[in-house]
Amino acid sequence: MEFLRPGTWAQALELKAAHPGATPIQGGTDVMVELNFDKGRPAALLDLNPCRELLDIAEIDGKLRIGAAVPYVKIIRELHRQVPALAQAARTVGSPQIRNRGSVGGNLGAASPAGDSHPALLAANAVIEAESAERGSRMIPVDDFYVWVKKNALEPDELIRAVWLPLATGPQYFSKVGTRNAMVIAVCSFAIALHPEDRSAGTGIGSSGPTPMRAVPAEEFLAAALPWDDPAPLADSLLREFGSLVAASAKPIDDVRGTADYRKHALSVLARRTLTWAWNDFAAQRRAA
Repeated sequence: MEFLRPGTWAQALELKAAHPGATPIQGGTDVMVELNFDKGRPAALLDLNPCRELLDIAEIDGKLRIGAAVPYVKIIRELHRQVPALAQAARTVGSPQIRNRGSVGGNLGAASPAGDSHPALLAANAVIEAESAERGSRMIPVDDFYVWVKKNALEPDELIRAVWLPLATGPQYFSKVGTRNAMVIAVCSFAIALHPEDRSAGTGIGSSGPTPMRAVPAEEFLAAALPWDDPAPLADSLLREFGSLVAASAKPIDDVRGTADYRKHALSVLARRTLTWAWNDFAAQRRAA
């Protein structure tokens, strides 16, 4: 196996163009597991650790640009107000050692349906900044990024440069079901983001289909049903309808971590709980204002 170590981001793009089959590696929290279990052996590894540009964080025109290599621990500590659902998801990733090394860019590159960051990125309407040496950069909406199980929309010569997220304008929550709160692959996971500025809500479902996905019918239901002008406690019938629509949007399978039926039930519960938490926060904010 060839080991490629560029000194700069520009050199990394050139090496990726010359070696399109090379697997990028930064924290190695996904790649090294695959190698250790002999589940895949790429022709080359492309080490992105020298590319310090991937550690940048900036607020630009009301959006947060997070470099692909920014570790989860930094998102938890520094970005929990700007992108709360992503920070909550980051807290459930692996162990402290994994959170110190792993990144959202790595999660996106692996594109596992069970990746913890994906539901939060979907709910918040993230955009992925990809770049190649020949064509420059392009912006990929998160809805178009996930193609199939562990397949993403990157071209062979592209690398992920950063992730863009709108600054949160309303409450956001992430929750997952697993044998423990962290250090486990999610049986299922869910994220919600309220967007009061346009009276809409975003959702994200994880570990319950071939790709991470939205619950579009559930989003449309909330846009019409939430009492934005009078944020009183939500009726149980509204919460249950929302949970049912979320569960119906999932496409789970039976596997060693849980059955499809259990995942659907758990998602309906997560949906009701996270919506309740988010709505209660929104109501409190309105009362305080």
